[in-house]
Amino acid sequence: MCDPPGIESAILRKNNVNKSPLGLIAGTGKFPVLVAQVAASRGIPLVIAAIREEASRELEKVLEVDQRGSSIHWIGLGQLGKLIRIFKGEGVEKIMMAGQVRHSKIFAPNTSASRKILSAMPDITMVRMLMALPEKSTSALIGGVIGVLKENGMEIVDSTELVKDLLAPAGVITDRAPSREEMEDIEYGRPIAQSLAGFDLGQSIIVKDKAVVAVEAMEGTDQAIIRASSLVGGQSLTLIKVARPSQEMRFDVPVLGLKTLEVLEKCNVTAVSIDAGKTLLLDKERLIEGANSLGISLIGQC
Repeated sequence: MCDPPGIESAILRKNNVNKSPLGLIAGTGKFPVLVAQVAASRGIPLVIAAIREEASRELEKVLEVDQRGSSIHWIGLGQLGKLIRIFKGEGVEKIMMAGQVRHSKIFAPNTSASRKILSAMPDITMVRMLMALPEKSTSALIGGVIGVLKENGMEIVDSTELVKDLLAPAGVITDRAPSREEMEDIEYGRPIAQSLAGFDLGQSIIVKDKAVVAVEAMEGTDQAIIRASSLVGGQSLTLIKVARPSQEMRFDVPVLGLKTLEVLEKCNVTAVSIDAGKTLLLDKERLIEGANSLGISLIGQC
């Protein structure tokens, strides 16, 4: 389904009427900040659990506005038990997860100072969850966290509920439609990207002349684009970014923002295909204006 549903669900309306705060687990990027800004504008109190290794300090500025009943807590990447205690202590029943926690951080060697190492180390709640997982894919890891939160009486809701207007529409989004060659690359690459996404291997591939140049893995979309550009010596490329076959809108929603637009320009990516209704366009107006000024074609597909 390409058409996004209404702006705010009955779940969140009920939450707001009851004045119980909405929990927000904040990862990297602009997405959590946008959720916090919209919640503040609607008078929805937030309890933010900001991942210290990922989240933006801009979240604190959002809460500087008179947002009574809201609070922010900085927690380490592995402090699942602390997160539960915070939410329980503040009466949170509904939770949103916004922004990624980069999968690569789990496997990267930690060269930070001792205090940061201790904050990132998994607590006993996280250790138990990890030990129970049959695999360590992104979906499995986040699904494990959701399971523990559910066991503690909390429900994860659609992360896009407050920002439905930022979901990509179907059809050509920019002034320029993909050229015939770009469209051939998109039609070639989309089934491949969808198959790979089904294996939880990443959500983007980069294509040139109906050949896959690079596949996104743990490094993320931007780094995959940079790697692809180096492989073709700066020649033009097409980016195909898809949702998973059964995309879970409660977490890990595909996102396209201004930072990636800078990478597209630098790496000579001339066309981008995204999934309509399942991809968030952060800073949507500026993103489209920027793509138009660069001559980049952006298309939303079902």
